[in-house]
Amino acid sequence: MKMYDVSMSIVEGMQVYKNKEAKQPRISVVQDFDTAPCRESRMDMDVHCGTHVDSPLHMLPDGGTMETIPLERLVGPCRVLDLTHVTDGIARADLEKFNIQPGEFLLLKTKNSYKEEFDFEFIFLAKDGAEYLAEKGINGVGIDALGIERSQAGHPTHKTLFLADVIIMEGLRLKEVPEGSYFMVAAPIKLVDTEAAPARVILLEGVTV
Repeated sequence: MKMYDVSMSIVEGMQVYKNKEAKQPRISVVQDFDTAPCRESRMDMDVHCGTHVDSPLHMLPDGGTMETIPLERLVGPCRVLDLTHVTDGIARADLEKFNIQPGEFLLLKTKNSYKEEFDFEFIFLAKDGAEYLAEKGINGVGIDALGIERSQAGHPTHKTLFLADVIIMEGLRLKEVPEGSYFMVAAPIKLVDTEAAPARVILLEGVTV
């Protein structure tokens, strides 16, 4: 069995959305062995930092918070789609060839996975691509960018997916993962009343249930 950790490492100076300083995680040592018998640290972190799951409240005022997303929907089969040829937005035409089925959890592998710095022109899921996935009735979609959409007035990609009850995952690292089927374990931090939560996401190859 081969395991892929497709999560971003949380560290000060990491890639954050639009390089906004306020989004950088801050990790400080509260006490160390020079003054205490043990070491303790504290973290200040945006809930959209690194690999994370969005809940509908992120874009819909009446949307559900993180605890409304059942963990069962984040643990199970998934499929990695190779879209590394796409140069801008992932459109319906880019997705139609994959024979997408209802209930699938799809992870979109793009050129984003090969960049360690934030790219303001990152590959994203275009509105018509989101509409196609919503029509297909998928369970969820993840992407290797810190946003699933870019420069779309009104955030139609997020809203289309949320209104179709599609889970959104952002900030994946898929460079080492070949296209294909996997068993996914995605575990967001158990936050309450938030619109997102950082997650550790693991893909297992050759596991069936």
